[in-house]
Amino acid sequence: MPQTFKLNSEYIELDKLLKLLAIAPSGGAAKMMVADGMVQVDGEVETRKTRKLRAGSVVEVAGETIRIVGATDA
Repeated sequence: MPQTFKLNSEYIELDKLLKLLAIAPSGGAAKMMVADGMVQVDGEVETRKTRKLRAGSVVEVAGETIRIVGATDA
């Protein structure tokens, strides 16, 4: 079942999301995961470590799916 991450601002950067959700143990590890092509955003491999994720984005990594929602979404 996909997780939902609720934004408190306009966006969150991809590496920060991975660290915040403890998918990566550190910011450096999160950046390595992205650089190594282990992360998909909206169905495409993403290699930009600081990709801005906004409401509606879907991140897939390490067998997990995270749906990004806005502060007013359910």
